Amino acid sequence: MHIDSLEKLRTLYGPAKERALKKQQSELDVHCRRYIELSPFVVLASSGLDKKLDASPRGGAPGFVKIVDSHTLLLPDSPGNNRLDTLENIIETGRIGMLFLIPGVDETLRVNGAAELRMDTHYLDICQTEVRRPKLVIKITVQEAYLHCAKAFMRSGLWNPDARIDRKRLPTMNQMVGEQTGLQSETEEETLKRYLTEL
Repeated sequence: MHIDSLEKLRTLYGPAKERALKKQQSELDVHCRRYIELSPFVVLASSGLDKKLDASPRGGAPGFVKIVDSHTLLLPDSPGNNRLDTLENIIETGRIGMLFLIPGVDETLRVNGAAELRMDTHYLDICQTEVRRPKLVIKITVQEAYLHCAKAFMRSGLWNPDARIDRKRLPTMNQMVGEQTGLQSETEEETLKRYLTEL
């Protein structure tokens, strides 16, 4: 049976729990702010006008996403492969979803809102590190923020050291992409060296 309506979906699952609805906030409270300050990793979700979807991981030192106030975040852009999927989507739709993670913490923080690309000097100053000054920052106007329960991480055991696999069970990224594209531009050692200079 195809679930193709909200009515069918709710018949299957029932209504959302009161607490799940009431925890959603329109700004960052002290708990959300503290989570972001401790987070070194966030996944950005975006979509373009052509319904192109993207989920992009971003990382830095804990607190690399800067809190301007209870409604505003700044995320510095870092060097990548210049696909620019997220940045193009932001220009087209101005919308973003964020999933913050903290290593060892099973709960996550979800933030949704409006996004724009900025090169204002004072924003770049806020996001500058000892290593790099960003070319631009993503300015996020927070519209929704809420904590997400630990069940997914408990089920997956993501932070459990015993759940880690031997990396040799997978080919290297160079090997996989080389087979996918027919292109092999550098060795694994060269890739690692380049990564370290671009962090």
